[in-house]
Amino acid sequence: MQRRDFLGASALAPLFAMAQGADSGPTRFQIACMTLPYSAFPVEGALEGIKGAGYMFVAWGVNHRDGAGASRPVMPLDAAPADARLLAARCRNLGLEPVMMFSTVNFEEANAADAYRKRVDQAQAAGIPHIIVFGKTTRGSYGDVVRNLKVAGAHAKGSGVSLVVKQHGGNTATGRDCSRIIADVGEAAVRMCYDAGNVLDYENHDPIPDIQACWRDVRAFAIKDHRNFPVDEDCGAGFGEIDHYKLLLPVMRTGLTMPLACENIFEPLVPRPSSVAGVDRLARRSREYLESVLAGLERHLSLPA
Repeated sequence: MQRRDFLGASALAPLFAMAQGADSGPTRFQIACMTLPYSAFPVEGALEGIKGAGYMFVAWGVNHRDGAGASRPVMPLDAAPADARLLAARCRNLGLEPVMMFSTVNFEEANAADAYRKRVDQAQAAGIPHIIVFGKTTRGSYGDVVRNLKVAGAHAKGSGVSLVVKQHGGNTATGRDCSRIIADVGEAAVRMCYDAGNVLDYENHDPIPDIQACWRDVRAFAIKDHRNFPVDEDCGAGFGEIDHYKLLLPVMRTGLTMPLACENIFEPLVPRPSSVAGVDRLARRSREYLESVLAGLERHLSLPA
């Protein structure tokens, strides 16, 4: 099959033209797994499972159950930067490079700017390039959002750390909304982590035309899928209704290094695994699915016209 035939058959021609028009060289994708799907288990088991599932990159989730069953933050907000450096070293000793972490504070909150400064310091010490930030699921306090991100973005300047705004309803319902925030903040260290699952979930908005309007601001992806039928449920990539070939095509030729961090890896309609081994199986499947998508897109983009 020639490239034009493939593109015509799959309705990707407009996206392909967009990707070609911004060709800065191949994007260096980092397929990562968040520890978030392992939140019911200790973080040590999560890291070992992610490595065993074939990943080279990891993103720190929010909370994990310890051996006694208590839920504890992966990295407390008030932890010293040295603590983040130690956790990053544990990851690297296993062969996992940490690429993202969560801010854990909504950016409408009064303490958001101070919290983000602390996270930037932690991420810089750990060598983590991206911090996921988002807001409440209802609109409002837009001026606070911009002010807090301006302060945090200025603090991050020159640190090698960016704050990446993720879709989460409210002020960040879509990629277009996130791009508006990024433009109003006007700091180079504030960019976007695209979450297609949340765009479809919170707003019932199609992420494919949405990403066409904002892909130039994207520096990372939180990978999750979503189903509206037969139930309204988030799920792992490839189990839902989102076309990841169309989703990723606009960013295939950015010349950037871009994490694709699996946030949800679970199967819809069935109970979640009760063992670490069960989560490992789904983590491996998500990695293999994304590898297949990227390999397919790369092959067809390289076919002669």
